[in-house]
Amino acid sequence: MFAMLRSLWSYRGFVVSSVRNEFAARFARSRLGGLWMIIHPLTQVAIYALILSNVLAAKLPGIENPYAYALYLMAGMLAWSLFAELVGRCLTLFIDQGNLMKKMRFPRITLPVIVIGSSLLNNQLLFIAVLVVFALLGQLPSLQIFWLIPLTLVVVALATGLGLILGVLNVFVRDIGQVVPILLQIWFWFTPIVYPVGIIPEELKGMMDINPMYPIVSAYHRILVYGGVPDLQQIGMTTLVAFGLMLLGLFIFRRAAPEMVDAL
Repeated sequence: MFAMLRSLWSYRGFVVSSVRNEFAARFARSRLGGLWMIIHPLTQVAIYALILSNVLAAKLPGIENPYAYALYLMAGMLAWSLFAELVGRCLTLFIDQGNLMKKMRFPRITLPVIVIGSSLLNNQLLFIAVLVVFALLGQLPSLQIFWLIPLTLVVVALATGLGLILGVLNVFVRDIGQVVPILLQIWFWFTPIVYPVGIIPEELKGMMDINPMYPIVSAYHRILVYGGVPDLQQIGMTTLVAFGLMLLGLFIFRRAAPEMVDAL
């Protein structure tokens, strides 16, 4: 582990320049540039809000804002978008960078770190856009917003650990890359992002206990929509799971790195 950290520090310039170059290349000939990273999720929120707000807005207790459902959606999407992007990109990371891994000698750990840096940059731009929309809709943030800093770290740990495990498996079993996007879609709908948890039937609420994204999304809702603090007991358990999964992912990645190069 310490060897990984030392190699990351030695190649910090490579990581920073790669994140910057990736961001620039992604929108090199686009007139709107990085705004597309904000437009896409906000458009998705607008569609959900337009279609479902009339059905569900009355079932959001404790929110007086007439745009309550849109606020609820944006808060949940902010958490989910970071998680889904990290898992999705780590899933195909080693296959996409196979030629680079075979032709150059460099610390392989820099690859997921570059993905993390790029995804965090995207998420911060979306976060700023969400705050602006919240302000326009009359929902000003409270000091509880600083809880989002450790929550973001938990999301990164959970998504990176899961993404590394799936990314390594995908090198050897390519069916993984086809199955995971489907599972992520199912996971999205089993997380109370586009609907409040109160409408879930009692016999199904037990499923939330095995969903590590439920406490995180609920915490985002508490902070951004209700101006409260997250449930520390729920978040504590999720934090242990997230960092345990990240350590497992790093261990598997380190042990499998030589075999991955041969398989690619």
